[in-house]
Amino acid sequence: MASSLNGTQVAAGRSATVSRQTKETKVSLTINLDGTGVAKVSSKIPFLDHMLDQIASHGLLDITLDADGDTWIDDHHTNEDIGLAFGTALAQALGDRKGIYRFGNFAAPLDEALVQVVLDLSGRPHLSYDLQIPTERIGSYETQLVEHFFQSMVNTSGMTLHIRQLAGKNSHHIVEATFKAFARALRQACEADPRRAGQVASSKGVLTQQ
Repeated sequence: MASSLNGTQVAAGRSATVSRQTKETKVSLTINLDGTGVAKVSSKIPFLDHMLDQIASHGLLDITLDADGDTWIDDHHTNEDIGLAFGTALAQALGDRKGIYRFGNFAAPLDEALVQVVLDLSGRPHLSYDLQIPTERIGSYETQLVEHFFQSMVNTSGMTLHIRQLAGKNSHHIVEATFKAFARALRQACEADPRRAGQVASSKGVLTQQ
């Protein structure tokens, strides 16, 4: 079945739920690409919850997340597995990726910080990451986990993702601008292209790895 979005045809029911359980974490995540920006997230990592809320709010996605992990050790495993689950859910919700723009490009400012995110829902996972975050932590969150979150998400979503810091001195501002720019670029890429007429935006005719 297909539904009309902005006057063109895209796959109906663009949502997915992913459950992932290991000896280190238990993650349940639902994403709705055609949502209204509602985030109901509990990762037990407060700063990551704040960033996921940015993705939902600025990407107009609905995200529901319940995660438990070995955060008494550190946040690494939980952060990674949420990224993996997010990417998997995104890939499933996109389906065959017919009718979408495929590409997204957005630069988001936050006070002195400015970050550009360019992405391609190509089916080919790749991350180029260029942030200079001046502190090792934001609150209790290790800033090296920002790159790890996006790398995990890229690996399972089949996305090419470029993140470039154009300006910024405050760690919180740099990271938050990154998630806002990612949200807006993802929203662009997922939206329906009215001239595409439900076809895949690729000369090869496919945008998935399957």
